[in-house]
Amino acid sequence: IYYFFSETISSEVQNMFIIDKNSGELRTDGELDFEDVQSYDLEIEARDKGTPPLSGHCSVEVEVLDRND
Repeated sequence: IYYFFSETISSEVQNMFIIDKNSGELRTDGELDFEDVQSYDLEIEARDKGTPPLSGHCSVEVEVLDRND
């Protein structure tokens, strides 16, 4: 199974996160600023290697915490 961002996610948001295509592990790529955006709603797709390939999707909500408060 391969994991990737849905096409509905903007490239700007995709550049803020890294998804491991084999495990689905999601990480940040740098720092997120609470002052800019307080949360992200990421649509993730999973697709198998079958013929034809089957796919599924889920929504992951990432809440950014403000360290200063």
